[in-house]
Amino acid sequence: MTSWFEGPLAAFDTETTGVDVEADRIVSAALVVQDAPGTRPRVTDWLVNPGVPVPAAATEVHGLTQEHLQHNGRWPAPVMYEVAQALAEQARVGRPLVVMNAPFDLTLLDRELRRHRASSLSRWFERVPLLVLDPRVLDKHLDRYRKGRRTLTDLCAHYGVPLEGAHDAAADAVAALEVTRAVGRRFASRLERLSPGELHTLQAVWHAAQARGLQAWFASSGTEEAVDPAWPLRPDLPAAA
Repeated sequence: MTSWFEGPLAAFDTETTGVDVEADRIVSAALVVQDAPGTRPRVTDWLVNPGVPVPAAATEVHGLTQEHLQHNGRWPAPVMYEVAQALAEQARVGRPLVVMNAPFDLTLLDRELRRHRASSLSRWFERVPLLVLDPRVLDKHLDRYRKGRRTLTDLCAHYGVPLEGAHDAAADAVAALEVTRAVGRRFASRLERLSPGELHTLQAVWHAAQARGLQAWFASSGTEEAVDPAWPLRPDLPAAA
């Protein structure tokens, strides 16, 4: 029986105006589908005119200027619908979805759906659940004592995965997919008997534990930054009184 990391996988990634999932916007997104290792992935990408200023710091990361997005990007409402529909199709056919640091990208998508479609990401998965594989959570749990950062660039270097055109949504999605396959192979004895559904449930537990550890480290160093334990999607912020 083929292990999940040698079978069909999809991957999703976004580029944004910043790192605040509650306030920032998606400027590009990509969905990559690969039927088997080594086969050419099918790429669907979207370019978005966010309707808000694009900070220079964000442009320095992904190279997308406000002028370029205004001339070439589409309005967010139809794009967010298409993206959610595309992810729902992955769930419908039972194809696991790789999302590096899933709570960031999926929460941003959820907030954009709420903002522009009066909807939510969870509504798309009421009947068929989305099965998420997060290479950051997997690597951090399976190789927890390794020192160093665990960004996508770092994971690619560690697992020997090429990363060409970093901070392009499609390129990052392809790299995250290959890193996830590499993690599966390296830790096959611990992962090959687990189904994507079982792994999805376990990653929620592992991420929560990782968040608690990071929160404790912040507290010991006098940092007040809060770490959200929710995975793969952060809950709504409580409404203002």
